[in-house]
Amino acid sequence: MDMSASFKAYDVRGIVGESITAESCEAVGAAFVDVLGLRGQSIFCGGDMRPSSPAFTAAFAAGATKRGADVRDLGLISTDELYFACGAFDAAGAIFTASHNPAEYNGIKMAQAGAVPVSSETGLNEIRDLAQQYLTEGIPEDGAPGSTSAFDILNGYAEKLRSLVDLGSIRPLKVVVDAGNGMAGLTVPAVLGDQILPALPLTVVPLYFELDGTFPNHPANPLDPDNLRDLQAAVVEHGADLGLAFDGDADRCFVVDEKGQPLTPSAITSLIAVREIARARTAGAAEPAIIHNLITSKAVPEFIKAAGGRPVRTRVGHSFIKARMAAEGAVFGGEHSAHYYFRDFYNADTGMLAAMHVLAALGEQAVPLSELGREFEPYTASGEINSSVEGVASTVARVHASFESLGGVVVDQLDGLSISSKTGDWWFNVRASNTEALLRLNVEGKDAATMQRVRDSVLELIRR
Repeated sequence: MDMSASFKAYDVRGIVGESITAESCEAVGAAFVDVLGLRGQSIFCGGDMRPSSPAFTAAFAAGATKRGADVRDLGLISTDELYFACGAFDAAGAIFTASHNPAEYNGIKMAQAGAVPVSSETGLNEIRDLAQQYLTEGIPEDGAPGSTSAFDILNGYAEKLRSLVDLGSIRPLKVVVDAGNGMAGLTVPAVLGDQILPALPLTVVPLYFELDGTFPNHPANPLDPDNLRDLQAAVVEHGADLGLAFDGDADRCFVVDEKGQPLTPSAITSLIAVREIARARTAGAAEPAIIHNLITSKAVPEFIKAAGGRPVRTRVGHSFIKARMAAEGAVFGGEHSAHYYFRDFYNADTGMLAAMHVLAALGEQAVPLSELGREFEPYTASGEINSSVEGVASTVARVHASFESLGGVVVDQLDGLSISSKTGDWWFNVRASNTEALLRLNVEGKDAATMQRVRDSVLELIRR
């Protein structure tokens, strides 16, 4: 097996039985310990609800213990539960999940102690190469092996999140939650329900809370509008105040208002940023930093500045955002893909904490979410449009040359190609996906007509 087929920029993703197997997971577990120098230390591992996750978790643990680490098996967990474990207990760990990918996939997300990400720039390539060697030559078993034991972190995770956002005094809200048969079916009752902690003034209407990694109802990918339709219909049917949709490993959260209309992740980023800036300024921070990637709405830095914060623009990708969070001492970060990062959650992303901020913002005042959300969406965005192309570099170069020849534009190549009008009426970004063989386009305009005009012009160049 060629391990490079499943190792990506930030994590591991592959088709079960083809590019990811129990044997490869065992080799990765051993390499994880050796590359990160974890012999003699305790590490965490767990998995989501996919049918292959228990076997892969056990195989990873077997490889890790052969190289002398003590494994704390977390069992069924969401990705942000892993980050909580790594942050709260200052230990490295891994979760088996393929996030929003279809049922035939699985993968691995890894973190160092303190929930610091493991990416291609911080050890992931070295883990890949050593795992390839171990898969070919076998895993050496020199020295005393480590042990494996069960470790439950759900209670601690729920208590941590409840300590960060006070929902006890909000007005009563009815919220429909679509777990997509993913891990939110476990974490939502623990955090927003009364299974572990006192009841909140929330009525939760559950959709697809049964943990089932075959995804019998719809894919656990809320970024696709088709997968929000059940949630949208249920919000209207139940007269709910809002709806929440989580992806398979529950590290991302999407929001719809009481009319069933989605709020953009940029709007959610702005809403949470304003709250976190206010909290930081109350605590004495002069100009709290907020991270946003280059594909979020241009309204995001505008709201950050207006609230007294300092916007910091970065590349797409959680490892880049987390590194910049730490470097800038940022209090919050948001991405167009609905990943939300919090300083008080170890600079890690958590869909649940983002959802709690939305609930708090809505519950602290009387207006409906459609009205509250509209404040944070002054421009019109296309959403992410994916195209399969032959020759990514030549396609991007064609777009670049065409628009630069028009004049009156600003060109930026921080991540892919970003072009904006000097008048501020529109901007777009085209970039190659880090995880799939696709070219991604995002466009924003001052109004729908402007966005559509620019979108169509760029797509004509891309798909020529």
